Amino acid sequence: MYDLIIIGAGPGGMTAALYAARSNLKVLLLEQGAPGGQMNNTAEVENYPGYASILGPELAMKMYEPLEPLGVENAYGIVQKVEDHGSKKLILTEDKTFETKSVIFATGANHRKLDVPGEDEYGARGVSYCAVCDGAFFKDQEIIVVGGGDSAIEEAMFLTRFASKVTIVHRRDELRAQKIIQERAFKEPKMAFIWDSVVTEILGDDKKVTGVKIQNVKTGEATEKAAGGVFIYVGLLPQSEAAQGLGITTDAGWIVTDDHMHTKIPGIYAIGDVREKDFRQITTAVGDGAAAAQEAYKYVTAL
Repeated sequence: MYDLIIIGAGPGGMTAALYAARSNLKVLLLEQGAPGGQMNNTAEVENYPGYASILGPELAMKMYEPLEPLGVENAYGIVQKVEDHGSKKLILTEDKTFETKSVIFATGANHRKLDVPGEDEYGARGVSYCAVCDGAFFKDQEIIVVGGGDSAIEEAMFLTRFASKVTIVHRRDELRAQKIIQERAFKEPKMAFIWDSVVTEILGDDKKVTGVKIQNVKTGEATEKAAGGVFIYVGLLPQSEAAQGLGITTDAGWIVTDDHMHTKIPGIYAIGDVREKDFRQITTAVGDGAAAAQEAYKYVTAL
């Protein structure tokens, strides 16, 4: 029986583990990948306090390092279901069941797909959602980046290290990214922009991506553009499947909490990108994690 099981080892989950372990709780981190979550797919983090710039995977390792000396256990598991039995919660993975007094969902969110022809067909053959993972494969090629938020523009800037040209395709006539990021992008000579447009199909041959079909959302005009790779950053989907039977999610799948990270079920909390909230950053996930760990400590102590 654990005092607390944290599902997901992103920045929020690792922070929750740190605070809970320092409160002398018996803590298990359940993760289906490497610690760090989306940080492992981020080239450079430039808005985390204490660092002018740091690689995402490096920051992930720095967050993880203090946990083992504090006695935090780590296990691999793909959580299928979480059951609430009052003072006992059951977490069912594909091959094991864990018992705990409290649970924190720190499962994050994954990249949303375009759901256009060619996207699945050319996955790992030119279609990517991770510039850090795949950017080096596109040296001296033209690349399309779909999206207009922080992630899209930051990853596009990273891709200019390898590509001969990076073209942003955005459905609006202005970017959503922070102004300082926009300014850098507009000054970058390898960057170009196609406004008021969406990608309607990803084109390719027997081996790889060769280009995209683009449609202007205002005029309806359709064009094609050659490209060796397509990087997609059009939003996130909450990874909350294991919470669906608990009745704590919105119709879209985001987990609903109050300001103290409580769901409507005592002893079950949610933090980070899987929460229903407006702003999703490493810093906000870390704050969520600290708050949830404190609430879990109070709950377990009261039991």
